[in-house]
Order: sequence, then structure tokens, then C-alpha cells
Amino acid sequence: MTATQQRESMDYDLLIVGGGPAGLAAALRAKQAALAAGADISVAVVEKGAPIGAHSLSGALLDLRILDELLPDWRGQAPPFKETVADESLWLLGRTRAFRVPNWSVPKSIRHHGHALISLSRLTAWLGEQAEACGVDLFTGFAAALPLYADDSPQSPLIGVITGDFGVDRQGAQKSNYQPGVELRARYTLLAEGCRGHLSRLFEERFHLRDSAATQKYGLGFRELWRIPAEQHHPGKAIHLLGWPLAGRASGGGFIYHLDDQHVAIGLAVHLDYENPSLSPFDEFQRLKTHPMLKTLLHGGERLGYGARTLTGGGVQSLPKLAFPGGALIGDAAGMVNSPRMQGIHTSMKGAMLAAEAAVSAIAQRRAHDTLREYNDALRDSWVYDELHAMRNIKPSLKHGFVGGLLSAGFHLWTQQIGLGRLFPWTLQHKAPDRQVLRPAAKMPTLDYPPYDNVTTFDRASSVYLSRTQHEEDQPCHLHLVDAELPESLNLPCYGGPERLYCPAGVYEYRRNNGTPDAPLTLRIHAANCLHCKACDIKDPASNIRWTPPEGGNGPNYVM
Repeated sequence: MTATQQRESMDYDLLIVGGGPAGLAAALRAKQAALAAGADISVAVVEKGAPIGAHSLSGALLDLRILDELLPDWRGQAPPFKETVADESLWLLGRTRAFRVPNWSVPKSIRHHGHALISLSRLTAWLGEQAEACGVDLFTGFAAALPLYADDSPQSPLIGVITGDFGVDRQGAQKSNYQPGVELRARYTLLAEGCRGHLSRLFEERFHLRDSAATQKYGLGFRELWRIPAEQHHPGKAIHLLGWPLAGRASGGGFIYHLDDQHVAIGLAVHLDYENPSLSPFDEFQRLKTHPMLKTLLHGGERLGYGARTLTGGGVQSLPKLAFPGGALIGDAAGMVNSPRMQGIHTSMKGAMLAAEAAVSAIAQRRAHDTLREYNDALRDSWVYDELHAMRNIKPSLKHGFVGGLLSAGFHLWTQQIGLGRLFPWTLQHKAPDRQVLRPAAKMPTLDYPPYDNVTTFDRASSVYLSRTQHEEDQPCHLHLVDAELPESLNLPCYGGPERLYCPAGVYEYRRNNGTPDAPLTLRIHAANCLHCKACDIKDPASNIRWTPPEGGNGPNYVM
């Protein structure tokens, strides 16, 4: 969409779309770099969640060196965490047994001793406070819905974004609380939308950013917060899990993090390149909690929160070109996650800081709307690239199955640690997008899942309730079908309707019209349940579902 005079307009030197840790790190570093250069640079962050942190979900462990680089005096700023990892372990799970991997055999590159055990939503809220104190303008509850280009030419640079213009309800009538979108213009715009960002995807296509990159790979991560009895709680303990329940079905892994105040975070990341359309990542997570190791831990506890979110996992070979005319991709929107390490916050923040420095330098030179090639070069020379490059062959190794993948990954990690990585310089590639890996239901066994006991395992509806998800009922559906007939003509007969299973929130349901027994099944979309995880945008076999931002402030409200 080109510039228009029909909306209110606001101008900034630097605009950041997304108020997660990467976006806020970019805003903070931009202000710091401007101060160091003696320049007065205006910086704004637009975030669809309300408040800051509402849409931030992660395990999570934080490598504290990133705070040392961004905010050297952070320890005196009341950081929102108390515990660091003092006791960590890696376990291989069978159906009823667990084997602890000896610590000496775990490569240093995937250890986490001394890292902070955090709530990402709280960390993000805290970073937002630091950014505001530095003079950053934060616009929360506003969804950046459309790009703003200088003109209609195909390579016209990005000059800003338009916030959501949600003035019409589902019946086409103007809403009583109609608010026109606002144009936020900037010399440079950094996209920090997180995994599978709506605008990021548009720019990748428009500026051909992925032409020389391997296909991106994704995972769907689940997290629950529990309060457990004091005798079962060990602050500072971090456990990572491999094997059951995913072995033989999908790749991925789980975690157990003991936080403060008798809180424990448990989770499972399921890689979305699984083949069986009857697999339900949500139910695999519920199954994980039935293992004796977790069932004993959670006995007598109370579930306080639930959330799910996709994350990138393709590694360095899947990084697109990061800069384009007028802007750049940062954070998980660029694919900065170190998936084998189950971390991505520190790498995303560092990459964002490099992008901010490049943008401030360009602004100080009175450049505008060109390509920040300095960002690409700086990232290549940084420890972020080194860390991702060292892990580049772990994800592709998993195609050999659980045992073969474990041996291959271990070999790669150990050769890196003992300095022999240069003898194996090749980079394994990802062959197909996750959606293309799905096989027809008739060629795969049907997976059955046990009923929920409502003590340790729970259904989707009660889980979504704990995410505090809300959407205005009269807004347009933000989940679009490119071909409205494709679910009934392809997804259901060929794949058994996989969207009803890979969605962690029960958004998709096949029902018969009017409950008539002989009526054909049709797809119903319950958009009000959406957690904004974007799994449907990734895993739909025909790439027929498009996730777009709903009204600003809608969606989950993670406080855990």
C-alpha cells in the first residue's frame, strides 16, 4: 500500500515492529548508539499485545552475557528473575523409565550453567520499562497490519507501516468504536515480529530475501506453569528431556525448569516436520506429563498457566538476507534461534542490537530507506553467527531417526568442541518445507491418545482458558483461507483434517451443517481461541491458511 493522506501520520527516525526481547533490545541499543554519537534520534516500537510482554512465551533460559552487553548495570535495575541454573541434567526417557546422561558426556555448547531461569513475559515487560526510560515511544495494543511503500514500483523501499484499520464488523457494518489506522513512517523499519511474522513474510517475497537460503524449519513449543509442593521444588534446577513420547513419531525435546516461589515450568518442543497427519503435538505434550518422572514432580501441584508458540529451527543455513530497502529482519523473524541449545533470546537480542547500530549509523549519515548492508556484515562477524554456525548440522542430522540422529548430533558437537570441526566443513541442507513432509493418512498408522484425567493432563479448552486469550467477537476473522473449498476437498479426505490436531487451541473443527447426520463435514474456524502460534500458517499441507494480525490488544495475555 502506498502513502495516503487519509490517515493520521507519525514520523520517526527508527521504527521497530514487535515489542519482544529483540525489538526492545534494538530500541535500547539505538538510543545508546545515538547518545554515543551525539545524535538525537527518535525511536518507536509498535506492539500488538497489550501490555508489553502479553504475547511473549518461552521456557526459558537466558544467557546473561547479552544483558551484560546491553545493560551493563542491569543487576541494579531489579531484574525480573531470581534463580540461575545451578544444577542441570539431560535425560533420555522411555515409556516408564529415565536414564540420566553423564554430565561429562554433554558438550559444553549445549550446557546452561549460570544462565537465568526466567519468565519471558516478565523479562520483556522489564525491558519495556528500560526502553521507556531511555526515551523510546512504545505503542502497545496496535497491530502493524500493512506495509507502507514510497510508491507502487516493485522495488519501492519500505517507509513505514500502517496499524490495523479494523472499522468493519463481520456483517460489513461500520463498528461503533471505529478507529482508522495510523501511518507510522520511518527512515528505517526493523521487523521483530517473531516466528512467521506477517509483514516479514511479505518482505521476504517482495525483496526475494530467501532466494539463496535453505527452507526454514519450525517447531511448536508448549509451556505450562505449575506451583508444586515445597518438598518437590529445587530452585535453580534445569532438566532437558529427549526420547519418549516423541521418539519414532517426531523429533523434539522437553524441559523442566525450577523457578522461584515453588513454581516450575514444563514444556515440550515438537518439530513440525513430522509425517503422520494424525499426530497431535498438544496431546504429545499431555502424554509427556504422564511419565513417572513428571507425574511424581507434579503430584499435589496446581497448573497456573498454559501457552504455545512456534519457533524457527533451521539454523544458519536458513537465514535469509536480513536487510532490504528501508528495513531489516531481526530476532526470530530472521530465524536467530539456536534450536539444538533450546535457546534463542540472547542470539535474537544480539542480532537486533547489531541492526540498530547499523540503522543509527545510516541515520547519522543522513541516509534513508536504503539497504543496511552493514547489518549483514556485522552479523557475519559476530558471535551470534559463530554460535549458529557451530550448530548448523544438528537439525538436519535428525532425519536419521532418534538413535541415528542422536549419534550424528553428538559426533558433530564433540568434533566442534575438541577443535576438529574444520575437518568437517560441509553444511547439511534442509530438503523440504515442513508442510510438504506430511503424508496421506491412508499411508500412516492412526495415533490414539489417552483421555485427559484433569489432574495432570487437560483438554485444549481448559488450557486456552489459562492463556487468558481474548478476541473481540465482531472483528473480521484473522485466519484466512486462500481457497475456501480446499479443506473439504484435500485436507479432510487425504490427510484426515490435520489442522484440528496441530492447532494447540482448538481453532479448527470439522462439523456437519445443522447437525444433520448425512450432511458433509465442513471446516469451522473458531478464531477467538487463537493463541497466535501460527502453526496453521506453517503446517497446512497446501499452504492454504494465512495468519494475519487481529485487532491490536487481542490474543493471549501471558503473565507466567
